[in-house]
Amino acid sequence: MRFRLLRRRLTISAPRMAVRSALPWPFRWAVLALVLGFSAAIALWAFEFGKDIAGLDKDAKETVIELRGELHALREDVERLTKERNAAQSVANTSDTLLTAEKAVQEQLMAQNKQLEAENRSLRDDLGFFEKLIPSVTSEGLSIRGLQAEVLSGGQVKWQVLVIQPQKNAQEFNGRLELTFNGMRNGKPWTMGLSGGPRTIKLKQYGRMEGIVDLPPDVVLQAVSAKVMDGNVTKAVQSIKL
Repeated sequence: MRFRLLRRRLTISAPRMAVRSALPWPFRWAVLALVLGFSAAIALWAFEFGKDIAGLDKDAKETVIELRGELHALREDVERLTKERNAAQSVANTSDTLLTAEKAVQEQLMAQNKQLEAENRSLRDDLGFFEKLIPSVTSEGLSIRGLQAEVLSGGQVKWQVLVIQPQKNAQEFNGRLELTFNGMRNGKPWTMGLSGGPRTIKLKQYGRMEGIVDLPPDVVLQAVSAKVMDGNVTKAVQSIKL
């Protein structure tokens, strides 16, 4: 029986043996972690050493420094351009204000100029009117002292007649005024009177009458005649050429 057990242990049919480590598993994990950390440290050192050899770290630092410098320069340019833009905008606003003020002043001056021209024409008319009121030494009875005619645009004629009695304490005169317009139309003589016929005139010392007449087309006005009538008696006549 013992022989059989001994033979079984010494032959192939003997039972398998398992060899197990005597180290506990926490210690084995610590050793494994130490080995992995050491390997990672070696790999990191190799990577950094490779970067130093290739010069990548230095170039990256220089690139970062250059980019920071360019960014700073760009910021300064933006600030400078912003200041220049604000200054130009201020100048433009000031120019617009000055132009608006200048335009308003010009419009005001033009309006004043037109008003002065109108007043000047009115003063000239009044001056001519009162000059004609001064009686002549040789004047006797009623007379026409101011016959005027002005051709306007649009085929119109503005006329004015001043009739005076130079005598002091003259009696009131009641009569009529006849106007005759003479010219050429299509190469032929042309004549026209006031529309509606003669005008009634009534005065004691002086009287002024005026109006506007529409001329037919293609008429060239050459002369205007005024006649003051007392019934069938002609009291005064005056003609002017244009």
